[in-house]
Formats: sequence, C-alpha cells, structure tokens
Amino acid sequence: MDRFEAMATLVAVVDHGSLSAAGRALRVPVTSISRRIADLEALLGTRLLLRTTRRMTLTDAGAAYLSAARRIVGQVEDAEREAAGEFRAPKGELLITAPMLFGRLHVLPVITEFLAQFAEINARLILQDRNLDLVDDGVDMAVRIGRLPDSTLVATRIGSMRTVVCASPSLVAAHGVPKVAQDLQRFPWVSVDASMPIGVLESPVAPRLTVSTAEAAADAAACGVGATRLLLYQGAEKIGTGALRILLEDLEPEPLPVHLVHPDRGNMPLKLRRFIDFAGPRLRALLEQFAALPSGGRRSASP
Repeated sequence: MDRFEAMATLVAVVDHGSLSAAGRALRVPVTSISRRIADLEALLGTRLLLRTTRRMTLTDAGAAYLSAARRIVGQVEDAEREAAGEFRAPKGELLITAPMLFGRLHVLPVITEFLAQFAEINARLILQDRNLDLVDDGVDMAVRIGRLPDSTLVATRIGSMRTVVCASPSLVAAHGVPKVAQDLQRFPWVSVDASMPIGVLESPVAPRLTVSTAEAAADAAACGVGATRLLLYQGAEKIGTGALRILLEDLEPEPLPVHLVHPDRGNMPLKLRRFIDFAGPRLRALLEQFAALPSGGRRSASP
C-alpha cells in the first residue's frame, strides 16, 4: 500500500463527500478508492469512516487522522509546486470558466491580454452557463454572476450586474411606456428557456417566443417580437446602439453580485495571483461602465 496515496484518497473522499465523487476527481475507479480506504484502516487498526447507503461520517479516530493527513498532503503538494517553480515565477496552465456570452465578450479579451504579458502561462477557458464544481473539475478560477452559496471557495467581489426589462423603440411606441410592472402585461414577451441557468428571468406573461439563449432573446426583442428581461450585459450592445430601450429602471431588482471565485488550496500559485491582480481591475472597470449605461442607449458599454 502506498501510504501517501491512501492519505490523499481519504482527504479526497471527505472533501468531495463520497467515494464516487472522489473517484471522479482522482480519475480512478470507485473500487480502487474503497480498497485504499480499507487498506489504510487495516494498517491503522481502526475505522476511519462510517458508511451507510445515505451518508458517510468520520469516526473520532478518522477526524484526528484526517487533520494530520490533510497537513501532510498539503505540504507535499506545496513542495511539488515549489519544485515546478509555480511559487517563484508565474508559470503553468490556468483553467478558467465563465458564463458563455459574458466570457466570450469580456473575459476572453482579458485573458488574451494577460497571456501576451506572461509568456510562461497557458490558459484554458471553459464557456458555459452551468456552474462547474471548481474542486471536482480542477478549475483555478471562475467568474460567477449571482449570489454565492456558502462554501469553502474564496470569492473576490468585482462589481454587480443589473437585471433589466427592455424592448425595441417600435414596440414601446405601439404599447406605450410602462409606468408600473403590471403595464408589462400588455406587451408580447420573449422568454429564455428555463433550462438555462444564466439569464433565466421570469416572464410576467406567457411568452410569444421562447429561445434557448439570452443572446437570441435580445435579437428577437430588437426585432420587435416582444419585451424581454435580461442581465444587462446580455443586451448591452443593442441597448448601446438604441435598438433596445430599458424600461422600468426604478423597479429593477437589486443588482446581482459578480465575483472571481477560486478554491482555497493553501498557498496560491503565482500564476493565479497574477491573474487575479490583472483581471480584477479590468473586469471591475467594465462592470462600472455597465452600471452607468443609460436607458435610452446611445453609449456603448463595451471597453
């Protein structure tokens, strides 16, 4: 039995909450995970985990051993990164994830500028409107729009994002400028498919058109199909040109927070620290531009 491997496996099982989740994170079969834990328990002569069909808990001995195992595994990982130079120089690969449209329009340009300055850093950018598990998927940094659940992740707030109702000037001319929320019921509506977690914002009436992306909703609304409700960045280009007009600004909900989020892995590699220092101010300035975007358009929110 590889004792260090068994320690790392125990840490992974506890951190991920199950044998199967630890197996996915370590990319080994569940049977191997189970065998490593059993071998470790046999070596120590005590139970470390109590497992039932519904839950898994540490024994008192397991809790004490986990603390030591976590410290040893962390020291070895730090030593490996030190040997690879990650703490002495910004180098290696960064895995970053962001919402699809926001990431393509605003995070990707920041990454390309960052890479131009740091020749020894490579990056992978995953654009999707589903929040990845940063630990399970090995993600270094995520851009998250919305309120964060309690977790062990480290979050740096960089701004906020408005939720807006918008429609084409022609549609507003035909149906009148709404004064209260109930006035929206006289408008036809464009909705985003509820299976999409980013930009899914409840419609006040049954939609005339349902689409699968917020970008398509903005396009349809600009064509006069109906009013729509979006996160501001999703319609900012058309709002900026006047193709869409923001309605009922005084009734907007509290803006959603925007964070840079990363796992707490102890000492932070320089590649990640450099990216936070580089991307944070640029994205913060961008979000401040969005916050100031006028309802009538005529000013682009793009950097």
